[in-house]
Amino acid sequence: MKKELVNCISQNLYLNRFSLISFVEKDTQIIEGVIWDSHQCWYPIIKGVPCFLSGLLKPDFTWFQKKYNLPSINGHFIQNHQEDQLRTNETFSDKWNRFKNYGLESNHQEFLYGWYCKKLGLSTLEELKSFYQQFSGILEVGPGSGFNTKFMAENTQGEVFSVDVSDAAYTTFENTKHLANCHVVQADLMSMPFADCSFDFIIADGVLHHTPDTKKALFAVYKKLKPNGQMFFYVYKQMGAARQFCDRYIREHFTHLEPDECYKACEGLTELGRELSHLNAKITLEKDIPVLGIPAGTHDVQRLFYYNFVKCFWNDAFDFETNNMVNFDWYHPHNAWQHTETEVAGWLQELGVSDYKFNDANPNGISVLLTKPSL
Repeated sequence: MKKELVNCISQNLYLNRFSLISFVEKDTQIIEGVIWDSHQCWYPIIKGVPCFLSGLLKPDFTWFQKKYNLPSINGHFIQNHQEDQLRTNETFSDKWNRFKNYGLESNHQEFLYGWYCKKLGLSTLEELKSFYQQFSGILEVGPGSGFNTKFMAENTQGEVFSVDVSDAAYTTFENTKHLANCHVVQADLMSMPFADCSFDFIIADGVLHHTPDTKKALFAVYKKLKPNGQMFFYVYKQMGAARQFCDRYIREHFTHLEPDECYKACEGLTELGRELSHLNAKITLEKDIPVLGIPAGTHDVQRLFYYNFVKCFWNDAFDFETNNMVNFDWYHPHNAWQHTETEVAGWLQELGVSDYKFNDANPNGISVLLTKPSL
């Protein structure tokens, strides 16, 4: 953690008077330390990341408390967390401890940044870089490996902040710690330690639907956006009847598995995706199938299965394990809500947002870029 991060965190109500104690430093970063607030509650800095989790989500810091002779009282960010959120966190902690280089390898980036262009309504990588350059304060919620946090920090003169509730915070820190304008915090997005109206761009890509309530999560994150600032979020789209049935049936069997067991169980789906993809076959339907949500037109066979019947992701740019992880990511998290554009538009109306756009990035997600009204 960079020492200047405390100046940003201190704007929060509970940390209006604070002190920072560093126990271990390396290359100008605090690796172990504590942040004290005015109530003499402490927040640990572990492996370079300050932690503001509380309640069921708070890890056991007994070892840290004993190591540095700290009092037992710890933190004001107390909320009633649901047990299913804790289980979802365990999924993503495991995932991002396994796939620490996801998105950082060159064979991933053409696909991933091309997809970001589609989601933001942009055409080229240069347009994507220019988009990020305009912002002075960026917040990414749920960074995963941190590949996009890194990319944004490399393409803006502003400050980039990354918040994750899981161990992904540690992975993101390791992948971005060399960047002077990049900061990582472990916190629940429902109670982030930043003042409202702090950022002029916020991104929550594939994160909000992994919380107990997608709408409440959106509203909590939106509060941190400055007037006239922009926010992008991506949530799962409600799929057709056949896909919904298969998703529900598979998730009933997979969400209760240990991660290792679920990765193994997903291998057959991943193999199905690979073999369908390697067929390189297309079919043409002259008529829509409205009851299944399948439009008329020419369909790649693998994509037809993938979008309408079962998640069997495959991309030749990834190895088998990474493709399998994408399928695991769909079927193992305890919270994985799906929504309609009408539903999302209703949320934006409640927020008073009229300047927004749905970008058609892919058939199984809803990509939204909005601008917060001025005061």
